[in-house]
Amino acid sequence: MEYKISEVVTKTDVPKSTILYYIKEGLLPEAKKIKSNVHKYSNEHIELLRYIKYMQETMGSSIDEIKSALEKKNNSFSGSYTMLAPLMNTLSGESSHTKQYTKSEFIEYFDIEKQIFETLLKDKILIPLHNNTFTQKEASIIVLVENFIEVGVDYSILKEYVKHGRILADLEQKMQKDLCKVKSEQNFSTLWKIMFETLFKTKEYILNRSTYKSLHQSLKDELL
Repeated sequence: MEYKISEVVTKTDVPKSTILYYIKEGLLPEAKKIKSNVHKYSNEHIELLRYIKYMQETMGSSIDEIKSALEKKNNSFSGSYTMLAPLMNTLSGESSHTKQYTKSEFIEYFDIEKQIFETLLKDKILIPLHNNTFTQKEASIIVLVENFIEVGVDYSILKEYVKHGRILADLEQKMQKDLCKVKSEQNFSTLWKIMFETLFKTKEYILNRSTYKSLHQSLKDELL
């Protein structure tokens, strides 16, 4: 279908000035020019505007992050993995300004015992984002393991986290592939919302609520 810009504004609740700005910045394709002062917009414009609005308002992504993701999408707009690009920093737990260290720099700077470091890498309890790149996050995990060791308790819970983390990641990959199989122009908005909401909201809700329920029951049992 084709729409006047006033209809696009009504359907997306995005002001005309913002739509024109997105076109100028390359986030949206040029509208189809009918005559000098008449332009028509497509369903792709509406889907992209909904995506941009959702990523900004719900996921806190910047225009630059969204633009980078949209530049990598293919013409059929099926690049679901690239559409996650604005959220990769959220998934990583690191900002773009995080200080990074090589392996040798990391061990020296944080005064890490090399044997513990190598063991945690092998067990995948340390999960660096890139080969030979480590941050304060990895140092915090090592300190936690050292605390377990100090009190004489095995850190098996972290090993279980790794195992279940892989299972969960595999399920998320399957979900993404299943969504891609049923993708159409009509349902794309709903599909990427399912993907993002599951990865960034529902997962946290289910895991934290499950822990809460378990601890709450333990407290009740303790008071009986």
